[in-house]
Amino acid sequence: MGTRDEDLTALMRAANGGDTRAYRQLLQALTLSLRPIVRSACARIGMPQGDVEDMVQDVLLAVHLKRHTWDARQPLGPWLRAIVRHKVIDGIRRRGRRDEVDIDDVIDTLPAPQDDPPPSRGDLDKYTEALAGKQREVVRAIGMNGASIAQAAQTLGMSEGAVRVALHRGLAALAKIHRTMDA
Repeated sequence: MGTRDEDLTALMRAANGGDTRAYRQLLQALTLSLRPIVRSACARIGMPQGDVEDMVQDVLLAVHLKRHTWDARQPLGPWLRAIVRHKVIDGIRRRGRRDEVDIDDVIDTLPAPQDDPPPSRGDLDKYTEALAGKQREVVRAIGMNGASIAQAAQTLGMSEGAVRVALHRGLAALAKIHRTMDA
């Protein structure tokens, strides 16, 4: 941190002595000097640059909480570098071992999605035949004919709540039928 280290050390001494203006100046100066250090550390270990600001804030919080542990007879730089090192390690641990790849870098190598053809109307009729009466009517009205809950309720002489329950149960039953056919 070079000659700035002497300035930061003086500000820290004053701040620890109760000078609130010096403390504010210290935090502002630390923020400016920490960003490039943390940015470099993140780049070196492969952490996303988006984590830099979070890590700077973690360091500033640690400085605030631990400033009473700093020996005022010593320069601030080594103490501060130790905090940065520990916060970078904490960031690595918190993040875990994940590799991130920008999707734009690999989009050309990804296979095109394969769309399964939708089932035919005959297949849908066959599947819904396995449903109980009201479930079958509700699933057909909403799922196949595009009716709204209110329209299906009016057409089928049911309450909207009963239509929702029948639709939910009918779709669950269809999913179960589909799973058994694929097995």
